[in-house]
Amino acid sequence: MTPLISRLPQGFAAAVLPITASTITTDTHGLTAGEVEIPTDDTNIPAYRARPSGGTAFPTVLVVQEIFGIHEHIKDLCRRLAKEGYFAVAPYLYAREGEVAGMTDIQELYAKVVSRVPDAQVMSDLDATVDWAARDGADTKRLAATGFCWGGRVVWLYAAYSTQLRAGAAWYGRLAPPATELQPKAPVDIAEDLKVPVIGFYGGQDAGIPLAHVEQMRAALAAVGKPDNIHVYPAAQHGFNADYRPSYDPVAARDAWGKMLDFFRDHGVSPQA
Repeated sequence: MTPLISRLPQGFAAAVLPITASTITTDTHGLTAGEVEIPTDDTNIPAYRARPSGGTAFPTVLVVQEIFGIHEHIKDLCRRLAKEGYFAVAPYLYAREGEVAGMTDIQELYAKVVSRVPDAQVMSDLDATVDWAARDGADTKRLAATGFCWGGRVVWLYAAYSTQLRAGAAWYGRLAPPATELQPKAPVDIAEDLKVPVIGFYGGQDAGIPLAHVEQMRAALAAVGKPDNIHVYPAAQHGFNADYRPSYDPVAARDAWGKMLDFFRDHGVSPQA
């Protein structure tokens, strides 16, 4: 196994370069933000945390990374949530398998690192992050999760696993990927097990997540009487919230971000206690 990753990289992942002129940078004014360390059952993993600098007991949002790991975009999303009054924390969920920040080939990145990350380990690490956040002064009784790309699928799975979560937001996470030994279930397989509602955001032009899979997920939810909170933006591509990439769709991104915040507040994860 690759040695444990103990620090987060700076800047953007090599696989996403060059970044576009639309890249958003959120400042840290009024925030406490930076790298932290999360103890888990077997080791410590790095994470990025941002929260308002004044006060305590802020509602908690787990920010689940893209396939590219925790680079500047994921850190910025944490800061954006902190500006809204949340305690946002993004644990590096590939820490045991390796660092992807320097990889330029996404196929290599997947084969050497991502495919080796067990779902069970991810669930446990997210639980450990919640426990750590509670010790760091967050209000984890008001807990939500949001994830992007690779992390979007994880949010669906965590909503079927966690007994603490109140709501999830899955951004263009795969819904029906092939099963593997380490990643045996897809969101379409666990609709009946969902313990909390999930709002999903998908692009109508996503080359990797066909609309047929979105409809399959809708059917799975309907079959077990679970609410369908999936939103499809017809003109949007995969990664439409990733402002550092050509796929960025500012109209769809702003609309989905607002819907996510409203969804969290409607399900008891609000900065107003």
